[in-house]
Amino acid sequence: MSGEITLRQAISRLAKALDALEAAAAARTERDRDYLDGEEEIQRLGADRSRLAEELDKSEARSERLENANAEVSRRLVAAMETIRAVLDR
Repeated sequence: MSGEITLRQAISRLAKALDALEAAAAARTERDRDYLDGEEEIQRLGADRSRLAEELDKSEARSERLENANAEVSRRLVAAMETIRAVLDR
């Protein structure tokens, strides 16, 4: 009888060890999945950063063009006002 109890105990310990192994494998699989999800998110963030940097460059270039156009319009308005003053002063 004591041999039978020992065999049952061994089978129970083996079953517990297999359960623990399965739980550890499942946890590892989940960590690996989370890691891959994190890597994908980093790649998405990198792509977003690149896109945003490109949009910023375009916006800065547009802003510079608008500033230059504004300066040119201002210069022309001043010239026109001076011409009008000169005509009125005559």
